[in-house]
Amino acid sequence: MVTKKIVVLISGNGSNLQALIDKLHKQQVNNHNIEIIAVISNKTDAYGLQRATEANIPAILIESKGISSREEYDRLLTAELDKLQPDLILLAGFMRILTPDFVNQYSGKMLNIHPSLLPKYQGVNTYQRAIDAGEKEHGATVHFVTPELDSGPTVLQAKVPIFEEDNAQELAERVLTQEHQIYALAASWFIDGRLVMQDNYALLDGKQLGEFGYAPD
Repeated sequence: MVTKKIVVLISGNGSNLQALIDKLHKQQVNNHNIEIIAVISNKTDAYGLQRATEANIPAILIESKGISSREEYDRLLTAELDKLQPDLILLAGFMRILTPDFVNQYSGKMLNIHPSLLPKYQGVNTYQRAIDAGEKEHGATVHFVTPELDSGPTVLQAKVPIFEEDNAQELAERVLTQEHQIYALAASWFIDGRLVMQDNYALLDGKQLGEFGYAPD
C-alpha cells in the first residue's frame, strides 16, 4: 500500500494541526496510507511543535526572526522540503507571505485554510472585520495556494452564523470548530487523488468546482 506524505507548516498554537493529526496521521484512505512526516514552524514558541513531538512527528524549526528577506527564508524552507519530498503541503496557521517562486515550485500540492468565506476578508483580523461590516455569517475556506494572497481556487467552505452579541473571540471559536472538520476532509480528497488543481481551477472527481468550492450552499 502506497504511503502519502504530508508536511504541515505552522506558526502558532496548532489546533488545526492537532485535528489533522487526529484525523489523518497513520490513517488509510482507500489504497493509501497517510503519514504526517514533519511539522515545520517559523516561530520558536509555536505550541504546535510540542503537539508534533507528542505525536512522534518530527518537529522542525526554521526560524524567520532575523532572516533578511522572504526570498532567503523561502530558500531555507525549500531546502528542507526538498529533503522531505512531501506529496502534500498543508498551511495551518502559517503566518508568512510566501514568495511567488516558492508557491509556483509547489503549485498544485499546497493547501491553505483561511478564516473567512473567500473572496471576502482576505488577510488578517477577519472575525472583527466581519462583525464590523454587519455580516450575518462568517466561516472558513480551504483553497489551493497560488501567488496571490488568499486567492487560490476554493475547494471547500464552511459557514457559521454571526449573532448580534458576538465578539471576535466567540466567532473565532465557532469558525475553528468547522475548520477542524473541513481541512482534513479536503486533504483526504487530495491524498485519494480525487482533488487536483488544473488551469487554476480546483477539480473534484474530474468536475470543476465553482467560486465557492464544493457544496457552496
